[in-house]
Amino acid sequence: MPVRTPGAAHATHASRADRVADAALALLAERGMRGLTHRAVDEAAGLPLGSTSNVARTRQALLELAVRRHAEREARVLSLAEMPRPGAGLDALADGLALAVHRSLTQGRALLIARYELALEATRRPELRAFYDRTGAVFKEQLAALLTAAGSPDPARHVLSLVAWADGLMFSCAAGSFGAEEPGLAEIRTGLRELLTGLLGR
Repeated sequence: MPVRTPGAAHATHASRADRVADAALALLAERGMRGLTHRAVDEAAGLPLGSTSNVARTRQALLELAVRRHAEREARVLSLAEMPRPGAGLDALADGLALAVHRSLTQGRALLIARYELALEATRRPELRAFYDRTGAVFKEQLAALLTAAGSPDPARHVLSLVAWADGLMFSCAAGSFGAEEPGLAEIRTGLRELLTGLLGR
């Protein structure tokens, strides 16, 4: 009988948790919150019945798992490591943000839809709201640092303006009235540069 090391056991558990979370996100994008059940996740992940319950026993635990995995996958789409260094200038900041938004609309469209489902559910579940907000704090903190270095006198307010603009664009193009009109990278970059100019006056 082979001996399983603690590291191997942890990797196996993490792999199964990721499969469950990825299946949950796919179901949210395809069927909405009402289509997310433990049994449906088992089937979508190709796992034996009861596997999802072993990873996340309650619905709250399953939602938290999905939020955590969403944050991991969205961070890869946004490529936070590719954001410009602080002080690189507004053109570089517009380039980095435009790339993140464009990737979300192209490579990450299903993740966007899943995020909207999770965000709406968080408005009805205070315990999920706190968890959801914590996972989104990293990007906002990084953006605040970039805006501070760019000379923003009120980075918290300017972060809100930038995130609201980007979120509004993505929602309109992924799920709203502009769903058939996907803006290109250059168009998104122009809009962001205009917004940054208005916020920072240059």
